[in-house]
Amino acid sequence: MIRALTGFSTRNPWKVITLWALLGIALAVAGNALMYRVTESQLGDFLPEKYDSAAALKTAEDKFGIKPDANAVTMLVKRADGRPLDAADQRHARADAAALGRQRIAMPRPEDTPGFLARDYSQAPKMTPGTMAPHHTFVLFTVSLTGNSTDPGLQNVFKEFRKTASDRYAQNGLRAGFTGGLADLVDREEAEKTTSTVAGVLTFALILLLNVLVFRSVLAALLPLVAVSVVGGAAAGAVVGTALLTGIRLDPSTPQLISVVLLGIGIDYFLFLLFRFRERLRAQPERGAREIAGEVTGRVGIAITSAALTIVAAFATLGLAGFGQFRVLGPAIAVSVLVMLLASLTFMPAMLAVTGRTMFWPSRTLERAPHEGSAGRFGNAVARRSLAVTAGAIALLGVLTVGTAGMKMDYSTSSSSSDTPAAATAAEISRSLPAGASDPTDVYVTGNHESALDRHDIDALSTALTRTQGVGQVSPIVYNAAGNAARISLYLTAEAQTQRARDLVSGPVRATVARHTPTGATAHVGGTAAIFADISTAVSEDLRLIFPIAAALIALILIVLLRSLLAPAVLMISVGLGFAATLGASALVFQHLRGQAGINFTLPLVLFLFVVALGTDYNILMSDRIREEMERPGPARSAVARAVRHTAPAIATAGLVLAGSFGSLAVNPDPSTQQIGFATALGILLSAFVLSIGLVPALAALLGRSLWWPVRPRHRAPAHSVRAGTPGGTPGFEDATELGDDRIRTE
Repeated sequence: MIRALTGFSTRNPWKVITLWALLGIALAVAGNALMYRVTESQLGDFLPEKYDSAAALKTAEDKFGIKPDANAVTMLVKRADGRPLDAADQRHARADAAALGRQRIAMPRPEDTPGFLARDYSQAPKMTPGTMAPHHTFVLFTVSLTGNSTDPGLQNVFKEFRKTASDRYAQNGLRAGFTGGLADLVDREEAEKTTSTVAGVLTFALILLLNVLVFRSVLAALLPLVAVSVVGGAAAGAVVGTALLTGIRLDPSTPQLISVVLLGIGIDYFLFLLFRFRERLRAQPERGAREIAGEVTGRVGIAITSAALTIVAAFATLGLAGFGQFRVLGPAIAVSVLVMLLASLTFMPAMLAVTGRTMFWPSRTLERAPHEGSAGRFGNAVARRSLAVTAGAIALLGVLTVGTAGMKMDYSTSSSSSDTPAAATAAEISRSLPAGASDPTDVYVTGNHESALDRHDIDALSTALTRTQGVGQVSPIVYNAAGNAARISLYLTAEAQTQRARDLVSGPVRATVARHTPTGATAHVGGTAAIFADISTAVSEDLRLIFPIAAALIALILIVLLRSLLAPAVLMISVGLGFAATLGASALVFQHLRGQAGINFTLPLVLFLFVVALGTDYNILMSDRIREEMERPGPARSAVARAVRHTAPAIATAGLVLAGSFGSLAVNPDPSTQQIGFATALGILLSAFVLSIGLVPALAALLGRSLWWPVRPRHRAPAHSVRAGTPGGTPGFEDATELGDDRIRTE
């Protein structure tokens, strides 16, 4: 089937290119416009109902009418001159808040989205009076806007409200500040916009520069980027369409991760094809480029398919996760990778067939046999000194793995940006009120069988909470209209997104609630701190489930591809060492050297999926070439040297490109994003340069053809005795002497 797809594409290239261009543009426009309709911005909604904070969200919706997509923002009102609020100021503050709650805020016209596809977030905000600070220095209000907080449409509505409120209060000599939730997100994105743009430009510049240096051709440098951009648009549209049809809600980080993944693996796959295409054009200048394109893409397509399926299998296992953010992320990326795989077998071969030798213009490398070069010398060194290379690679990985000792998980989600207006407002509140005042923890109590609550018992619970460790203040009890549900808001002494707040909620707060819940009633603890405390539990359970299943699926694919039991075991052990080394290096840098609380709680899973799955791509490419070379007569070490010589440049270039793609995330101000960017970039570099180019070939040289036990490679007849395409011959593979293997000497 693979050869049928690549063969059809190289015979009908313009039809295939036109179809992909139309699909890419159409699906990209639709996907960008509809993406926010299928994303879920509330992390609590990704938790299974068995968790306490998820049950609290359900109670808030059922008993108090709090919508699941409600976004609460804390608004601080104070005098512009900093003096305490007098009676007139307080009346103005309350009256203006009430007026703002009656004023409908119209959504500004979207800039990048067609009007008929944009969701209208125009609404009147819900205003709730909050707390008066000691000495009347300021008063707080809660502003609630309904919608997807990551949608630019809702963010524009908030910006309009922020401007309207600030202007209104300024007329009475008052100043308004905003923090929490949507306000933090808007300020953070505005602060990071320039950094993100620069990082994106630098990433594309790096890819262009690497490709130009390697191929000495503008076309070979630009076409992979163009192809990946087109396919990326089609993949995003496919993911959105799948979500719309199935009712799945995606995590807001999904679009960014999809684009990073597709940029990396798309460029990788195109490079694998380009290197092999150039190799065959040099070896057989008398043959047509279109014919060679069909043969090359058919052969390399097998390795690319296996590599892509390892990624799909790894990410598909996330569908088994209990935490919904993981459960939807995995299938979304799996669908995207499948789209990229289809493009690798159709769109990319079609472009090779159309461009032919022009792909490498103005370089003249096709006109002469390549020198042995550094790749050839390194291949000889690996073959001759395989034991030393193996020992050196294992020693390096072992040293980095030491960093996992004492490693801690950090569940903090706050950004490092402390100079935003939202951060300044939060700091101002925390100087007068408990740190958690801008994001309270809520305790919901409901009576069983819809019976009314005994208010004396609820008062007793509230009193007990005031004496609980870490609770700085308890707000007045709020009952619903039926009197069968109560809400008690707690202001913790720690900010809601910190580890201390999560420890307080999961420890003393929930213990107090459990001891003092009235008989016949049910109580749940909700809020940001409670949600992340439960997420930490859900993630730990998911890691224990997903790791072994993903590893087993990847191993199964390797067994099928390599037709061996020993080779897959060698590859899995090597990528396991790479994973441990990358995790250890990340802990060394961020936890031990930079003094952060620990590594981000999602990092182990992200590393396992990206480094193990994507890094396996390079191992597959190298192993497949080693097996191919071992099918020829001659010593196994000579076969390893040839495989490294021909494959190392493609893996090295692809590794640098993929590492650059992920490394662009390391300049993000958010600490968790920095860690993911650094760790994935390092993991890819280790996978490419230490594992795939060093350790795996060295082990192959040591084990020889027994690496492929129980089915060892069969020797093929030399290509010079059987012309390509003749019966009994293997099309497109030349004799060892055609590749200049006389220059490769092994012991």
